[in-house]
Amino acid sequence: MILAVASGKGGTGKTTVSANMARALDVDAQLLDCDVEEPNAHLFLRGEVLDTEVVGIPTPQVDPSLCDGCNACGAFCEYSAIVSFGKAPILFPEMCHGCGGCMKVCPRGAITEKDRRIGVLETFQSHNVMLTHGRLDVGVAMAPPLIRAVKGKMRGDAAAILDAPPGTSCPVIATLRGVDYALLVTEPTPFGLHDLRLAVAMTREINIPFGVLVNRVGVGDDRVQRFCDQENIPILMEIPDDRGIAEAHSRGQLMVDALPEYKERFQALFESIENLTRENPDGKSE
Repeated sequence: MILAVASGKGGTGKTTVSANMARALDVDAQLLDCDVEEPNAHLFLRGEVLDTEVVGIPTPQVDPSLCDGCNACGAFCEYSAIVSFGKAPILFPEMCHGCGGCMKVCPRGAITEKDRRIGVLETFQSHNVMLTHGRLDVGVAMAPPLIRAVKGKMRGDAAAILDAPPGTSCPVIATLRGVDYALLVTEPTPFGLHDLRLAVAMTREINIPFGVLVNRVGVGDDRVQRFCDQENIPILMEIPDDRGIAEAHSRGQLMVDALPEYKERFQALFESIENLTRENPDGKSE
């Protein structure tokens, strides 16, 4: 099973949920930290770095001796990463999505490709959890290619948990595509409800089954619960606003290690999601 843990806003506890769930499983698990702009699962799942890999995307290179300035490449590019004004094209590599279309439409074969580095992948082993995360290089504008590289490390012989970036923009969509289930983490506050609505709309639009986990129950009110009830969205788990959890978190400890009673709760959560995916094999959203 491939499970994505997402939310409409940052700071709701996605990494807390992802890391604790992965550690709570009694079998080998994969955790893929897809928040490549600020990965932090490794702060809680400490382990030895097993592998480091540089990631790049193909970027056009133009041979001016072959180019006649026809601008077929510029007319094709949807992102204005390459444009010609009657002479050799001007390149804006930070805008390039690496699709290779400009090279294919060039009638004179003047365009080749060269990999441009965008970040690195690192893989760790921490007890039963194989953790892979991406680190986007400073100044790189596009996270989705690196997120796809992180997802490319998934193995088929173990459950995979994807820690998504916050929000509802392109990096989140890149993370959610192809998953079996999405767990939306929220908090019982006005901001939490506002951004949960956005996350629910996004998840329904891409037709992925989903449920909700409410974190820090007790800090706000019951509007999140009432919204989920009205929208027929299952609340799969609630975590209280507990000082013991906060103290463990501040020490960099996992909840399931510091407060062992949560291990069974996270195991039960994962099992309930597995049951929901078996009951809904066609992937229809709730």
